[in-house]
Amino acid sequence: MCGIVGYIGKKNTKEILLSGLKELEYRGYDSAGIAVLSGDDFSSFKAVGKLINLEEKTKNFTTDSFAIGIGHTRWATHGKPTELNAHPHIGESSYVVHNGIIENYAQIKKELENDGIKFLSQTDTEVIIHLFEKKLKTTTNAFEAFKKTIEDLEGAYAILLVTKNEPKTIFFAKNGSPMLIGINEENEKYFASSDSPLIGQCNKVNYFDDGDYGYVTEDTINVYNSAHKLKKLNLLELSTNKLLAQKDGFRFFMEKEIYEQSSVISDTLMGRLSDDEILFDELDKSFFDDINEIKLCACGTSYHSALTASYMFERYSKIRCSVEVASEFRYRKPLMDKDTLFIVISQSGETADTLETLKMAKEAGLKTLVVCNVDNSSMVRLADACILTRAGIEKGVASTKAFATQVVVFWMLNLYIAKQKKTLSSQEISKQISLLREVPSSVKVKDTTHEKIKRLSKRYLYGHGFFFIGRDVFYPLALEGALKLKEISYLHAEGYPSGEMKHGPIALADPELFTIALLPKNMLYEKAKSNIEELSARDSTICAISATEFDKADDHIMISSYDNYMLEFFEMMVVLQLLSLEISVRLGNDVDMPRNLAKSVTVE
Repeated sequence: MCGIVGYIGKKNTKEILLSGLKELEYRGYDSAGIAVLSGDDFSSFKAVGKLINLEEKTKNFTTDSFAIGIGHTRWATHGKPTELNAHPHIGESSYVVHNGIIENYAQIKKELENDGIKFLSQTDTEVIIHLFEKKLKTTTNAFEAFKKTIEDLEGAYAILLVTKNEPKTIFFAKNGSPMLIGINEENEKYFASSDSPLIGQCNKVNYFDDGDYGYVTEDTINVYNSAHKLKKLNLLELSTNKLLAQKDGFRFFMEKEIYEQSSVISDTLMGRLSDDEILFDELDKSFFDDINEIKLCACGTSYHSALTASYMFERYSKIRCSVEVASEFRYRKPLMDKDTLFIVISQSGETADTLETLKMAKEAGLKTLVVCNVDNSSMVRLADACILTRAGIEKGVASTKAFATQVVVFWMLNLYIAKQKKTLSSQEISKQISLLREVPSSVKVKDTTHEKIKRLSKRYLYGHGFFFIGRDVFYPLALEGALKLKEISYLHAEGYPSGEMKHGPIALADPELFTIALLPKNMLYEKAKSNIEELSARDSTICAISATEFDKADDHIMISSYDNYMLEFFEMMVVLQLLSLEISVRLGNDVDMPRNLAKSVTVE
């Protein structure tokens, strides 16, 4: 997701900010900007696209004395990637950069507009700077105004703010989005979203906790906690390995991305949940009028999220739904009716086969929607509407958090449609929204679970293949689990509906066939259990993933006990990702860059 940098010192502030933003490019972004305050003069630059565009705009700008500066790489959530929507955002005499989402921004914006304030951008971030300057008029100093500003904000944020009222001070606040401060022997102060921009600049860092806020000057760092008590800095030695800093200490980007699913799902949900309905500002209220069928089209992992969604569309939205493999659909001269909504799913928004099917749907006059992770991608520009998954950049070739956020988006979309078409009661929708709020905690990796999977992985290295089996939505999850294992371990694996075993595949069952069995207690438990027992009776090696002990299993990975199958789905998803990861590690493979694969497939 977005990146933040800040600097107080006497060096060339522009170069430090740009260098820091370059180190944050791996997080993903679509625009960038900086603001520098030197004496009483502000200089601000913004550019859409890559950092080279910002570098070109700032090539004639430099500072050679004390200055303060803030910088930002933006990944669009509210508003398109334009210069007006890029950070830093300006007030009358102040600038702000912000990561995260202000959930109550619409309410604050309306109040500020009633006060006569004109907004330049479509972003939630701009309310911060105008709210601060409003508070500034009724408080004794800038810090008090900043403190009262963050008290009014709801949601996740990492904020840096600079103002002419305090020209040697950077104000900061952190809640739910990462931010740290670094210092060096020259008494310079650096802010960043992760370690990597600070390596080579600082020798010690302090990681802020949620609720921390304060201000930094040339000589002081004052940090307050959420109870408004002054905190002592916890300065730690800074790593000197930039790649390790980008990985946040994890062995592989894929591992890091599995662990950060909780935070990106929170980002995906943020601003889209109320107590009794789903809020999609991206969609016109009439978007689903006259739609009697939904056709989902995707490739690979996105195809599996589409299969999962198809169960929901018919179960919750009561709309006929079909799922197509894009590479097949585009060549079979399909029949496409005007009352069909055509939805494409892609992590990158550039997947060649899926993009071509979108063009076909547009030419046939169908209404189109894309679920995607990259704003301003080809699919986003072409489709009638877009819902962004907010997963941030995914560096591991084998997709993890992109799949998780796609499924979350489809769950929300179903509740959105169900509200409009009255296919679920208001009580059931409220219950489902409460369940959605639990998803981030259900995907948090438990140390005990990961350790058990590490130990188990040594038993699943050799054999003649894997079956991953499940029923209902756990069938597409089984397909996804098999795909993950194939991609990074190079072992043969197949996903099947549990009930299909007796229709041929069970002929392969023997001790060297490993069966990964998804056994949710809230979805067809007894049926799935019988299917697994059939394999066990043929001496297949069984690894059961369930909240319930299963005596026929050779191995058992226990998940938490939930009252809803979708929460079981998400925790099992994490288990399958970790199992594939640890088997691949045992085999000595390059987890992040598996052979023969590319992250974005832009050819047929």
